[in-house]
Amino acid sequence: MLAGMLPDAPLSDGQVVDRPDATLQNRVAPTGQIVAHPARGLMMGNRGCLHGPDRRLGISRWRSTLWICCVLAWKDVRRDPMPPGRWTALFFLDEATALAAGHRPCAYCRRRDFLSYAEAWRRAEGLAVRPWAREMDARLHAERVDSRSRRQRTRPAVVGDLPDGVMVRRAEVAGLLLAGHLLPWSFGGYGSLVAVPPSTAVELLTPPATTAALAAGYRPRLHPSAAAALHP
Repeated sequence: MLAGMLPDAPLSDGQVVDRPDATLQNRVAPTGQIVAHPARGLMMGNRGCLHGPDRRLGISRWRSTLWICCVLAWKDVRRDPMPPGRWTALFFLDEATALAAGHRPCAYCRRRDFLSYAEAWRRAEGLAVRPWAREMDARLHAERVDSRSRRQRTRPAVVGDLPDGVMVRRAEVAGLLLAGHLLPWSFGGYGSLVAVPPSTAVELLTPPATTAALAAGYRPRLHPSAAAALHP
């Protein structure tokens, strides 16, 4: 199970989007916060245009319910991370982080992963056919943010009921659940293993639909620090 969740190799930095200024507010945490940080991570994403002419984010944290998670390297294309009025490039440590923040695999640059995610969703829901992207987006949007406060929706859970690959918060520390351990999350990578008994109560950050897809077999791309923490 674990081997299929780890990336073959880190994606190189700057292949899809020109290296952004470290002061740009476009790094996303599993808690949904978007901050300025020099670490880029392995994945990027999009929710529409969130910035103004000054390349600063406004109040909105999405302009579309289509929240996708993309690869950095795509056909040698290089783009401005914040073109005027078009889109705001968001960056994630890895796919598990993006999934926790409410994103799903892009159906264009990550077609195989998108189909794998949709198939896992179908199995989890007991559907006859894979759901359309718009159906998953509508469900995810209802699960990831509160319509009034616009804050991330979280849920109480127990470690033993959760699959590998979800993000949780315990004692104010957000981390990745993997192989019976909690790996503390940071923008630069995962920290040392923390043992968590199956009965441990946590706050689930990953939306329920994605959690179910993970339980049904979807394997996200993880930052290499996850493997390094498990096999020091």
